[in-house]
Amino acid sequence: MGSKMVGSGLGKIAGAVALAVCAPLTLGTTELQSNLESRVLASHNRERDLAGIPLLRWNESLATSARYWADHLGRINRLEHAPYDPSDRNPQGENLWAGTRGHYSAENMVEYWIQEKRHFRPGTFPQNSQTGRIEDVGHYTQVMWRNTREVGCALGQGAEFDILVCRYSSVGNVVGQKPF
Repeated sequence: MGSKMVGSGLGKIAGAVALAVCAPLTLGTTELQSNLESRVLASHNRERDLAGIPLLRWNESLATSARYWADHLGRINRLEHAPYDPSDRNPQGENLWAGTRGHYSAENMVEYWIQEKRHFRPGTFPQNSQTGRIEDVGHYTQVMWRNTREVGCALGQGAEFDILVCRYSSVGNVVGQKPF
């Protein structure tokens, strides 16, 4: 009986070790997609709350639009913004992120945009970058844009990377306006 207990104990340990070794391989997209809506929304709203800006609401229509574009980017295997349509009565703001597949959480992806805050200076858009390059703050200003009230995001995958696309309404980064 004692050897049975030892044997089954070793089996449990071996099973736990095998599970621990294989777990990173099985997490991938499933874990990244888990509670995506609430995780991405919370990441945006934490920063907005710190600045006293109204919190964003999730918009499923924006998420559907983001999903379409994230899938497209995965198929073409590169990152590029959706074409701008000047006749669109309800333009959407857009933030894009890409990184090595399976290495970043949804929170990390949004945090990448928020880290641009270090280059931000108050004022009128596009004079908001301490470096003089709007590319250094444009994601952050869209996350924080005072008139933006809704967001919808989706994940896609390229050959070797994860993609996050977030769409915003109303659009941010409007020339001549203050972000917040």
